Amino acid sequence: MAQIVLDTNILIEILKNNTQTLQDLEKLDAVFYISSITVMELYFGARDKAELAKLKKFTAAFELIEIDVEISRCATRLIESYAKSHHLDIPDALIASSALVKKFPLMTYNRKDFKYIEGLSLFN
Repeated sequence: MAQIVLDTNILIEILKNNTQTLQDLEKLDAVFYISSITVMELYFGARDKAELAKLKKFTAAFELIEIDVEISRCATRLIESYAKSHHLDIPDALIASSALVKKFPLMTYNRKDFKYIEGLSLFN
């Protein structure tokens, strides 16, 4: 069974009931992981407490990757390497680091934001 980290934009499409995204994920025999940064991004974007409650239930369905010392150090190295040259931001560095440290591919609709990161496998 594959293990895949989902970027925030994938979860947003699931929440929008994007048929193509849902079909693509259903075809996979995989365990889906999300970074705690993705959870924070979704919670931050909630319009109200009712939507926040819905998001809490939704994110609980995924395996969570917490930010630890190893992921933090990896993200710092990515910021050092790519922030100025490729405009890598902190949330994306932490999400990429979560996938790198776990050695899982990252599924994203924003491949341009990650394709230059050495060692990061992007799921097709």
